[in-house]
Amino acid sequence: MSDNNKEVQKFGKKPTAVRKTDHYQEEYVTHFAEKWDELINWDAREETIGDFFIEELRKRGVKRVLDVATGTGFDSVRLIKAGFDVVSADGSPEMLARAFKNAREHDILLRTVQADWRYLTRSIHEKFDAVICIGNSFTHLFSEHDRRKTLAEFYSVLKHDGILILDHRNYDGILDEGFSSKHSFYYAGKNVKAEPEHIDSGLARFRYEFPDNSVYHLNMFPLRKKYVRSLMTQVGFQRIHSFADFKEAYKEENPDFFIHVAEKAYMSPEDKKKYDSKEGDTDTVEVAREYYNSDAADRFYATIWGGKDIHVGSYEYEGEPIFDASQRTNEKLVSKAPKLTEDTKVIDLGAAYGGFARYLAETYGCHVTCLNISEIQNSRNRKMTEEAGLDYLLDVVDGSFEDVPYSDESYDVAFSQDSILHAGDRGKVFSEVSRILKTGGYFIFTDPMQKHDAPKQELQPVLDRIHLDSMGSVEKYKELAEKVGMEVVEIEEHPEQLVNHYSSVLREIENRYDELVGVSDKDYIDRMR
Repeated sequence: MSDNNKEVQKFGKKPTAVRKTDHYQEEYVTHFAEKWDELINWDAREETIGDFFIEELRKRGVKRVLDVATGTGFDSVRLIKAGFDVVSADGSPEMLARAFKNAREHDILLRTVQADWRYLTRSIHEKFDAVICIGNSFTHLFSEHDRRKTLAEFYSVLKHDGILILDHRNYDGILDEGFSSKHSFYYAGKNVKAEPEHIDSGLARFRYEFPDNSVYHLNMFPLRKKYVRSLMTQVGFQRIHSFADFKEAYKEENPDFFIHVAEKAYMSPEDKKKYDSKEGDTDTVEVAREYYNSDAADRFYATIWGGKDIHVGSYEYEGEPIFDASQRTNEKLVSKAPKLTEDTKVIDLGAAYGGFARYLAETYGCHVTCLNISEIQNSRNRKMTEEAGLDYLLDVVDGSFEDVPYSDESYDVAFSQDSILHAGDRGKVFSEVSRILKTGGYFIFTDPMQKHDAPKQELQPVLDRIHLDSMGSVEKYKELAEKVGMEVVEIEEHPEQLVNHYSSVLREIENRYDELVGVSDKDYIDRMR
């Protein structure tokens, strides 16, 4: 790339479609890096933030710090002046060059490392008391996989009792209530405008306008507070303390920034349970995760269902292909929803390989959040979604629908196909769906169910196959929905489709037995038969 090209940000013909982690390299061009200090204004930023980070580090006995989002060097320089031993890292060579120059003006020689967070341990071989990722930087990671990998890398370079400090804008407020900012903390520059140009659940595109009329943009992923805390916990961090605009307990309805201090220090399961405000995943959820993460199950479903959908199909004739019948179920569910558009916010609970979500995104242009418990299925989902060129419309999240990592009234429509039966607490599922749906939102789902008075001994072979103690029923789900204030609009019963579907699956197993045993596991296939 020539020097001239380095001065020009490139977003292509459709900037809002640029949702790639690696693209930040092309966003922080030399001129933008040089203007970054105008945006943050070192003196004003120091005055408004005060010694918050210094005090948080000192009270935890931190001496060695890895600043992974050095930018133009503000935090590294401040910490070095305060007596900390700091290594300064960043993925942008332009920003690091500016940081080095700024530090020299303060008579400080930075130890800099250019490093991609996802492969941090390739470049960083030391251990630190603290990793800081400050300045809304974590939002440059667009994929769930990249965010998890990065947090794991941060975790890896920390000592056994180290801490991670990570911050981000209050995207909950921006997404749910619209943008507002006091411009009092991180971006304190005078006469500099920093405002979102486009916002949806998968993209926050910010526009930066400077006094000389130069304009730059950044495409970032809008991280929700609860989601970030959930990711940290899943990667292995224990206690997590969250602050809003540098205050422990905030009363403001719409703070500008959230700051999380996550501790690596191990807690016993008993202590962890006492610390957490709510219990973690139930045993039933863990069983479902392990089952769908197993190689045998993954290869079976990927082969029989074509690796796109894992739900009961709607068959019109005997012998109809599973894929066609599964697609018809997708269409039937959409027919029950209000009109879907590019502005409709959708969540698919138990999204499996993402076939339904990609159908929604491709057909209606809506953004879909795929929440699913199986990391193996989610990995396939991300790969197929990227190959389909739809990754800018889909967000694939590892998690349980008993504890959805999104804020209240985030979605217009929630779909779920044949997944609620795997919940340990089905009442929690309905409660969470009611919470995340906007007023007037729709919950449309299918689930294999039992008759409310079905003898358990007759159900036992089915329960054993899917590792459950019980199944839901029409009556029970109606009761759970009404309990959380949902109005039950319509219920359709199609018991014949269970027979049709599993007859088709059995036929596929019989016809392709040797192939399936070769790619999956003989005991698993025989049990499935």
